[in-house]
Amino acid sequence: MKIKVKRRMSVWRFLALGYFLLILFGAFLLTLPISSQSGAWTDFVDALFTATSATCVTGLTPVVTGAHWNVFGQIVIICLIQTGGLGFTTFVTLIFMAIKGRSIGLYARTAMVQSVGGSGVTDVKKLVRRILIGTITIELLGACLLMIRFIPDFGAIGIYYGVYHAISAFCNAGFDIIGLEGQSLMDYATDPLVSIVICLLIIVGGLGFFVWGDIYDCRFNPKKFQFYTRMALIGTAILLVGGTFLFLLFERNNPYYEGYNFGERLLCSFFNATTARTAGYFTTPPESLSNSGCLLMIILMFIGACSGSTGGGIKVSTFTVIMVGMVAVMRGKKDITIGRRRIENSLVGQALAIFAAYLTLTVVATLIINTIEPDEVASFSAVMFEVVSALGTVGLTMALTPLLGPVSKLILTLLMYLGRVGVITFALALKRAKKSEAAVRRPVDNVFIG
Repeated sequence: MKIKVKRRMSVWRFLALGYFLLILFGAFLLTLPISSQSGAWTDFVDALFTATSATCVTGLTPVVTGAHWNVFGQIVIICLIQTGGLGFTTFVTLIFMAIKGRSIGLYARTAMVQSVGGSGVTDVKKLVRRILIGTITIELLGACLLMIRFIPDFGAIGIYYGVYHAISAFCNAGFDIIGLEGQSLMDYATDPLVSIVICLLIIVGGLGFFVWGDIYDCRFNPKKFQFYTRMALIGTAILLVGGTFLFLLFERNNPYYEGYNFGERLLCSFFNATTARTAGYFTTPPESLSNSGCLLMIILMFIGACSGSTGGGIKVSTFTVIMVGMVAVMRGKKDITIGRRRIENSLVGQALAIFAAYLTLTVVATLIINTIEPDEVASFSAVMFEVVSALGTVGLTMALTPLLGPVSKLILTLLMYLGRVGVITFALALKRAKKSEAAVRRPVDNVFIG
């Protein structure tokens, strides 16, 4: 008599499948006539693209959000953004807690922690409460500040605009509903209130849930911050300050800055450096950037935000570990240290694996799309910019997305999905049950490197 053993779905597969089903549900709603301004059915590829972009908090769109979607469609999108930004299992856990009213099992706790980029098993109820309270507080504060400008400009609907853009900015999504011609926030390029509030929301969302928690637990005392928190804050500050300075230098002759004083140019440069951290809003059209500015934007998009945040990319910590590891190897050191801490060599291997996976996907996708699309529609630089923006869940575009064919849109859709779920998570989700390793290890040999 055979005894059937019930196998539970792996955490990785649960996360990958959860996001996939959420995207399909969102695409179904956006396809319906009740979601569009015209009352007509929306092409499924465009609906799927938009739903993926919203769930994966990217911001790339094949249609202008404020012009194509009605209020129902916009609400569907913002709900997908909020769910995708906080993590699919955050909401599943919240519903489970509300219905069951009891403690969360080990499997659910593991899934919850992995969905927000953590490690180990923690007090999930406390984590969920902290995430929800922190998110609502920050988004509400940001919405109120944005309303100061939007209500005088748009009237009572400015309340809706304030809430919508606060959620989209905090979740690093970049969906806007006021740029009816696809100009995003260009009308507020020199407005310190809107630009700075949006930037702060993007930065806080990009730091990650565990960084907030550590800062709060330490009562904002930097001396007590955990090692990862300090590394995330320092790395973010370097990228923001360095990016702002370089954009100020590279775009000194940008035609859109004609007539701007130094303070306004500095504000636009800071916005460029911030939004490239996976946000998707822009006050300077990406297609107007110089070659140096375009390359800098691609590099920042590729690096992305911090682990466990609403942003994407290979992550600041991954980039930092790779750079420090490279310097250590070149200096002939066996140990890799950051400050007074030593990093395990296996962690460097994981960081390099993530970097190589993202780089491979970028090259392959760019090659395929350039092969499919005619040269007069998509230049090489525009395609690479779009691919990195999709994989890094950024959402910045050189006005290329609406011009692409269905196959290219599906490729970008897959990249956005992989960027949000995580390449490593997706690979582990496809992995079969672990087989026992052989007791005898294979012999070691030398390979020439460099």
